[in-house]
Amino acid sequence: MAIRITDECINCGACEPECPNNAIYEPGAEWAYEDGTGLKGTVLFNGQEIDASERRRPVSDEVYYIVPDKCTECTGFHEEPQCAAVCPVDCCLEDPDHVESKETLLARKEALHLD
Repeated sequence: MAIRITDECINCGACEPECPNNAIYEPGAEWAYEDGTGLKGTVLFNGQEIDASERRRPVSDEVYYIVPDKCTECTGFHEEPQCAAVCPVDCCLEDPDHVESKETLLARKEALHLD
């Protein structure tokens, strides 16, 4: 299950540097799969061919956001999601729209960090 940031976010930014997958972005910021990962060029990721350098539309213009396809809940890095651990208002919660097994999260971690 990916983590999501709720609209209770105060935009403090404490979560962003804690993410080992660079899955957290400022409000309104475009994102790319290659940001902070080992993905480069056209690759097969999550069962689909993607251009890792393509800039994509922000998930939120209002609060910090987490890209679900890059979130691993810190599996393989830490015992708990670091965004939730440092959030001063507890707005980093499990995302019921993106439920995934530990095996899926570990496979994503390996795919994101090839180098």
